[in-house]
Amino acid sequence: MNLNKTFKLLKPTHWYWRNVPRSKTISDFEIQHKTPKCVKTTPIPLALYGGNHTVTMIPGSGIGPELMEFVRQVFEVAKAPVLFETVTIDENRQDNTDLEYAIISIKRNGVAIKGNVDTLSEDTTVRLSNVAIRNELDLFAYLMRCKSYPGVKAKHQNVDIVVVRQNTEGEYCMLEHSIKDGTVVENLKIITEENSRRVAKYAFDYARKNGRKKVTTVHKANIMKLSDGLFLQTARKVAKDYPDIQHNDIIIDNCCMQLVSKPQQFDVLLTPNLYGNIVANVICGITGGPGLVSGRNYGAHYAVFEPGTRNSGRAIAKKNIANPVAMLNASVDMLHHLGQLEHAKVIENAILKAVTQDRVHTPDLGGSASSVEVVTKILEYI
Repeated sequence: MNLNKTFKLLKPTHWYWRNVPRSKTISDFEIQHKTPKCVKTTPIPLALYGGNHTVTMIPGSGIGPELMEFVRQVFEVAKAPVLFETVTIDENRQDNTDLEYAIISIKRNGVAIKGNVDTLSEDTTVRLSNVAIRNELDLFAYLMRCKSYPGVKAKHQNVDIVVVRQNTEGEYCMLEHSIKDGTVVENLKIITEENSRRVAKYAFDYARKNGRKKVTTVHKANIMKLSDGLFLQTARKVAKDYPDIQHNDIIIDNCCMQLVSKPQQFDVLLTPNLYGNIVANVICGITGGPGLVSGRNYGAHYAVFEPGTRNSGRAIAKKNIANPVAMLNASVDMLHHLGQLEHAKVIENAILKAVTQDRVHTPDLGGSASSVEVVTKILEYI
């Protein structure tokens, strides 16, 4: 059987994937790097040789390295045209050399897939790897789509929520210091109109492009009237340019309560940085846990893909029980971004069948399968 026929047979037929509008005439990677409107921020040439995309792979800490090996196996069997440049960031590092090289690699390749990178040093001059990557590359928007998997036991079913999170500001600016001999600590929360507008526009554009009906802005403007007030006011201004998209807002504590009681009421959640972290983890918790959902970090020129809740999973590392689905879904998102739609469809269809039809579940989903058994079933379908 030739390759084209193989792909045709493996194209998704399940409703779960038919409802995901993915096809496009030009890939997101090409939009970022090959259109006249995009001005590159670095003279480093992009790596694309012989039809293969070179992608930076950062294994990270905890379960990251073993999950990355599963990505390699799946891509090899699926014949995905991707070459990986592996960059290791030592979690015990005492300087920023590894981090700086990783950022240069992502700038050179334009795309990365990563695990969560712990920074164990207490030296304040050693930058937090995950935050620094997002800030240095101006990955201003974080997107996580959390959709219920049929056949996976969860607190709620029929959930389909997209979180669009501001990714570079708020409490994650790393602008904190201690005064009075360390007895008082000050942490600066930075909210700017420019970045609030960028992420709000991204959320509304996503909603319009993907047939979403409502964007809900999450805030605490009743208390933080200036900072969260600016974020909310900016979202309301942007909403006026999208009359076809309903817009409302909700306070963060009420949002969490509503998520655990009736999450189906939400469509797209637009959040500042910290609140996005909170609601993303809540949504994952009520729909099956952190082992299923992927996350995407987008900027004007670069994209970084990772598991949705950014967990290192140190407690289960090297035990062959970590759920590989979130990282594999991140790799599928990356293939879509690169325009490799057929390979992405084959892999995501194989994941769907393994999880929903065969119900090969790791312990976090209430099953007894090992990590290797889940990947082996996915490889069988590929």
